[in-house]
Amino acid sequence: MEQHPEKINTTINDARLIDIPIMHDVRGNLSVVEGDTIPFKMNRIYYLYDVPGGEERGGHAHIENQAVVIALSGSFDVVLKDGRDEKSIMLNKPSQGLLVPTGIWREIRNFSSGSVCLVIASDLFSEDDYIREYEDFLSFKNR
Repeated sequence: MEQHPEKINTTINDARLIDIPIMHDVRGNLSVVEGDTIPFKMNRIYYLYDVPGGEERGGHAHIENQAVVIALSGSFDVVLKDGRDEKSIMLNKPSQGLLVPTGIWREIRNFSSGSVCLVIASDLFSEDDYIREYEDFLSFKNR
């Protein structure tokens, strides 16, 4: 693992649910992420879908990238770890996102059939920003 100059002291308590405004209409609801809906400038958006039953996604942490995870359709669990504590949050509302700050390990599991997981990221993809091994993550958090 590449060495980084400063420790990131975030905990799972820094992760939080964010309500995304809903515009109710008899023709169907509309939710918009713009302005200060999320606490960072978005630079990358991607989505996961057709995840086979029993499979997991995530399994990494980021050094600088923040993300908001949204269940656009269906449901799934996001398991967050900070090296000391762990919590699982089920996402199942397209009008609610989970802010995952830097330095938090995340695993996404228990995808329901037809689920779509949208991720809004603060940074463009950079492999150097990933911590992909949990033991490396623990070393990173505890130095």
